[in-house]
Amino acid sequence: MSTLTWAPAGRRLRALARAELALLGRNRGVVLTALVMPLALPFSVRPALDQIDLKKEGLSVGAVMMTAAVGFSFLFAVYTSLVNAYVARREELVLKRLRTGELSDAEILTGTALPAVGIGLAQSLLLCAGCAVLLHTGAPKAPYLTLLGLVAGLVLSAALAALTASVTRSVESGQVTALPLVLFSMIGSGIAIPTEVLPDRLASVCELLPLSPAIRLVRAGWTGQLSTYEVLGAVATTLAWTVVAVFAVRRWFRWEPRR
Repeated sequence: MSTLTWAPAGRRLRALARAELALLGRNRGVVLTALVMPLALPFSVRPALDQIDLKKEGLSVGAVMMTAAVGFSFLFAVYTSLVNAYVARREELVLKRLRTGELSDAEILTGTALPAVGIGLAQSLLLCAGCAVLLHTGAPKAPYLTLLGLVAGLVLSAALAALTASVTRSVESGQVTALPLVLFSMIGSGIAIPTEVLPDRLASVCELLPLSPAIRLVRAGWTGQLSTYEVLGAVATTLAWTVVAVFAVRRWFRWEPRR
């Protein structure tokens, strides 16, 4: 029975994801941002990293730049592109029409997110492999932590995108409403600057930001520095943010154009 129940839902999700991927491919600006920014921005943090004694914290420039690249993929390949997608589909009445069919609300949001999440996952894996070869980061000491961090970051980025779209009036204003999370994550979540080099009190606060646990897990996969307690804490923080984001989306997501 479960197979019969899930099969139609799977077909609907695949159909919606294919349609969304086609629409995404037509928006060259979003595609360019999603593909280029995670590749280019990590090099912008290199001068700052050269001024930090990373070895004292058990880190290397390669591992930090690799984590930065993955973090930028979360922000630009998934989060900002999905904010744009959700708002655009809402303003074009696509979401409203989809709700009149067989798709549930969760299927609509998930199917819309699948292409961006898939791009983010593929990009992150390629970035990790590329950094391992080009920046000599070597093989990850705990690859399961990196995979856990990737899944956590991708899922939470998609949920936060739907939440941000709820308060975004237009595609143009999406660049403004998405900016706070992008900036706070870049500065405080360990993307541009590792939280390990921050003062202890400030680092403790920054570790509670939405994407901080995912970034810590990705980096810990290479360094192997997180204890079991710290891993559980990172997972718990991610789950808490995900639950809050999903609840808020279910409560406040707008399916019709904002007037």
